[in-house]
Order: sequence, then structure tokens, then C-alpha cells
Amino acid sequence: MKHFLSLKDYEKSELLEMLSLAHIVKSDLKSGKATTALAGKSLAMIFEKSSTRTRVSFEIGAAQLGMRPIFLSSRDIQLGRGEPMKDTARVISRMADMVMIRTFAHSRLEEFAAYSSAPVINGLSDDFHPAQLMADYMTMQELGYDDRAVVAWVGDGNNVANSWLMLASKMGFELRIATPEGYEIAPKWVELAKGFAQKSGAKLYFYRDPIDAVKGAGVVATDVWTSMGQEAENEKRIKDFAGFGVNSELLSFADSKAIALHCLPAHRGEEITDEVFEANADSIFLEAENRLHAQKGVMLWLERHNRS
Repeated sequence: MKHFLSLKDYEKSELLEMLSLAHIVKSDLKSGKATTALAGKSLAMIFEKSSTRTRVSFEIGAAQLGMRPIFLSSRDIQLGRGEPMKDTARVISRMADMVMIRTFAHSRLEEFAAYSSAPVINGLSDDFHPAQLMADYMTMQELGYDDRAVVAWVGDGNNVANSWLMLASKMGFELRIATPEGYEIAPKWVELAKGFAQKSGAKLYFYRDPIDAVKGAGVVATDVWTSMGQEAENEKRIKDFAGFGVNSELLSFADSKAIALHCLPAHRGEEITDEVFEANADSIFLEAENRLHAQKGVMLWLERHNRS
């Protein structure tokens, strides 16, 4: 059984296959051609963490493929009353054809997948957000960036940063990560990525100064400084991340045609200024839209490879 829990689990060729499917279904949708390859199938969507983009993109995406999406909040099912994850997995996967989970600990996803008879997709965990990075790379492809791109990540060493690291190390492009002291990416993910980079030729750099990371970069990506569940740390984080906001001055060190990406929601005036956000709105909202299409590519790929 193939699942989609992290980009680290896939080869570059497999990720490119998923993205190729994503481009096809996006083109078909824009031309008015229905792609109902998963007609009659169902997608169970388990949300232990709330979301706007994840719910809308998976629910609409599944429906566009002919699937029936079912929204399941942890408050509405027995997980919220203490049922073991492995029992929930064995029940739901006997009924649904595919399962998407948005949760906290990545280990919960891994446990569900271990007991699931249906493919499982990571809609976000504390360690990784692979669905977001598939959309980000799809956006880069559409805007003319490929594995020769130089990408700078400025901000927290969080689940999105971990996923950028996995993406770069698999695809083979240059990634520069700038984080404040105490907010670095966990060493285990750095070492894993360095191992992948030896095969792909990726160049991975880690900085304390955002300017060093951004110099000459074609893509500058960021995320909120305070993620869901960290609200009590907000004031401290704002102080700790001083100087790590993506503003016009910082972008002046990037390539003259550089784009800024943000996985949203954005806290304007913190990790990105309103000026920079609006100047890059086209790329940021293309990135948001591509969640819909990239995830359809993942679902189609999983169906094909678990059927064969």
C-alpha cells in the first residue's frame, strides 16, 4: 500500500509523475473537460486541525475527480472520545477508498497508515506538509522555475520548512534556509536531506542572516511565525523573529525577477509586509489555487499505483 505522508518517501520521478497528472487535470478543468477517473470512489477527510485551504481544496478536488468527499471532524467521530487511531483506521479504510488526515503528531498519521487498507494522504502534520509543497513546486514549474532554481526560505524551521528541505533534496535544486537561533530545522531532517542531496545534486545551505539566504535567489518563501497550537508563544516569537520579515529591503538582495511565495494564511506586517504580499499576489494565489490541482494529481497517482 502506497501512502502520501512525506516527500521523503518518494523518488523524484514519482513526484514528477504526480505533478504531470496535476498539470493535465488542471488543463482539462480550464478547458471544460471533466476528469472523473475516480468516479464512484470516496475520500474520508479527518480533521484534527482545522483549515480553510486544505478542506476546500481536497473536498472540491475529490468532487471534480468524481469522488464523494466526507468531512470528519475529530469532534464528530470516536477519535475525539479516545478511540485508538489504529481502530479508527481499520474501520474507516474498510469503507472509504482513500483517507486524508490533517493532524498534530506525525506519528498519528504513521499509525493510521500502518493499519489502513486504503491509501492515506498527509493534509498536514507537525513534521511535514507535503501537499503544500507539491502545490509550491507546481507553481514554480508554471512560472518557469525548475531544478536549476535557487530558493530561499526565511522564517521558522517548521513543517513547511521541513517539506521544502525534502523537496529540494529530492528534486536537486538549491535551497537556502535562514532561521533565528532556536528555531532551526531538526538535525534528523537535515541529515536525511543531505543523504538525498548526494544522489540528486541538491545544494543545501543554512544561515542565521536572511540576507545571506536571499542573495540572488529566484524564489523567496515564508510562513507564519506562530503556527496553530503555538498561540501562547506568539509574543516571544514576534521578538525572536525580528529581522526575518520578508520586506522590500530584503527582496532587494534577491534576483531582480524574484517571486515571493507564502502558503497562507499570512500575518501581514510580521513574516511578510503588505507591500510585498500585494506585489506578489499573483504568484501567492496561484500557489493557493494549485493546492486543488496538485492534490488531485496525488490522488490519481495513488489510485493508479495501488490498483496495479
